[in-house]
Amino acid sequence: MAKTASAFAVGLLFGLGLLVSGMANPAKVLAFLDVAGRWDPSLAFVMAGAVAISATGYLVARRRGRPLLASRLEIPTRRNLDPRLIAGAAVFGLGWGLAGLCPGPALTLLTVAPAQAMTFVVAMVAGMLLFRLVPRAAAKPAAVQGADA
Repeated sequence: MAKTASAFAVGLLFGLGLLVSGMANPAKVLAFLDVAGRWDPSLAFVMAGAVAISATGYLVARRRGRPLLASRLEIPTRRNLDPRLIAGAAVFGLGWGLAGLCPGPALTLLTVAPAQAMTFVVAMVAGMLLFRLVPRAAAKPAAVQGADA
């Protein structure tokens, strides 16, 4: 029950943060990405704040050695780049640049402007399904620190 309540609270806080910060507003995101035109740098401060909070949480979790609501930390140790990762990052960036949305803000936007977000969300789900259909050439699962502990 504590895990579910915690996940709900964190998800709600994340969604509210996306709405309040403007990250769920495609026009604001596209203005941020338009560095050669009418650039709006305000989202850089949002991202810097998110990175600072995330880095602090990461450091605290590493020092503590164990999460509050799980038996072990699961931190990916894989460091290599492969074509699937690079292609996925490129598709993500293209989608973000064309639509002004990425998955988190799009799902958040469904709650306040479903007509505006629906096309993106449908395309995102189709991409996820397509990803499952593309064969992985002898891909090994990513190593996870603490998985053998």
